[in-house]
Amino acid sequence: MTYEMFKEAVIAAAKKLGIKEYELYYSSSEGTSAEVFKHEIKNFSSSVFGGACFRCLVDGKMGYASTEELSEEQAESVVRRAFENAGVLETDEKQFLVSGGQEYEPLDIKPYALPTTDELIKTALAGQEAVYAADPSVIDGTEAGAESEVARIAIFNSNGLDLKYENNIAIYYASAVVSDGKEMSDDFACKAGSFDALDVKQIAEKAVSGAKAMQNADVAPTGNYPVVFSPKAMANMLSAFSGIFSSENAQKGLSLLKGREGEKIAADIVTLVDDPFSPESAMPINFDAEGSPTRKKNVIDKGVLTTLLYNLKTAAIGGVKTTGNASKAGYSSNIGIRPFTFSISAGDITEEELLEKAGSGVYINDVSGLHAGADPVSGDFSLQSSGFMIEDGRKTKPVKSFTVAGNFYDLLKNITAIASNAELRNPFGITAFGSPSVLVTGLTVAGK
Repeated sequence: MTYEMFKEAVIAAAKKLGIKEYELYYSSSEGTSAEVFKHEIKNFSSSVFGGACFRCLVDGKMGYASTEELSEEQAESVVRRAFENAGVLETDEKQFLVSGGQEYEPLDIKPYALPTTDELIKTALAGQEAVYAADPSVIDGTEAGAESEVARIAIFNSNGLDLKYENNIAIYYASAVVSDGKEMSDDFACKAGSFDALDVKQIAEKAVSGAKAMQNADVAPTGNYPVVFSPKAMANMLSAFSGIFSSENAQKGLSLLKGREGEKIAADIVTLVDDPFSPESAMPINFDAEGSPTRKKNVIDKGVLTTLLYNLKTAAIGGVKTTGNASKAGYSSNIGIRPFTFSISAGDITEEELLEKAGSGVYINDVSGLHAGADPVSGDFSLQSSGFMIEDGRKTKPVKSFTVAGNFYDLLKNITAIASNAELRNPFGITAFGSPSVLVTGLTVAGK
């Protein structure tokens, strides 16, 4: 049964039970992936995943039910189960459904054809051969892969809302492992977009050069000195602490930004943007998981916290309008909050000029242990890091196995310069994080 047929069956079942306020949320993905190891296909998969969630308001209570199967029997089942679930709920929280007839910004999606299965496999194999060919130091352990996916979302409700979204995504990636006979190092590179315009050699060379740059790395010396975070490292930091900008977390006491909208929380040069329409995102979208219109917004504008991220429920609690940031982790999940393309705005100096401003210190290219070493409530972090020493205003010897420690709230205030080299980290899903290189003071480096 198609989604449209299932939707009509749900409408009929809701009418039969006398349900007047309800919503049907549908999402699905059809994906193919191939992974190459030692010149052969290591893994190949083709999958279809998705389903529908029905929720309804009964005496002010919101009941949920979901199904993977789109059939007339399941349409009647999810409606009945959601109706019954609403009847046993004890919460007094006010619930909301989006009104229809709202204006949505047009999307500028440039569709491209997804690769066939043969093209996907050939690209993955050719990509790994390109990694091996890039440098004699490349050894086994190197991997490459390619993926393609069709993503669909639809939301219908009794208030006149009827939205649909579809987008294609294709990805190629390479993971290079190199050795000089004494030690190994690795790096990763990837690209989303049409395989017709894909340069696997360029991606392979990027992964290999990144891995070679970290060979013979020493441990950074302990100290308190200027730190430059690369775009990748700063985007990872932003991802780890993005929850502090959620109004839901703030209202639950899980963010120190509660009640601070309109206050200065960062350096004057810091602007943090949430952009659902970013041309660099693989999945721009003009409605959120509740069906509210999305919009580009400065969450931090020149150091001032202008808004947290809201859905309908948290906006009502806060006495404001939703920012269009409702989210669902999956079709059967409850409504939460997330950003779309969340990034620090680029500055007007090059990374080389940023390094000159630093003078000496450490350039952090990668941070790890974000789940264990970052506290999203307090903002404290202590993270395993790697990168390069900065000497006389330039990157010099590689360093690894050191930790950088501080507090994310303080970090925002202590950003003293921002480069112009902004980029997104893995911009493949609806949510992506980005940043340029940033210069920060007041952090502690613990090494040798």
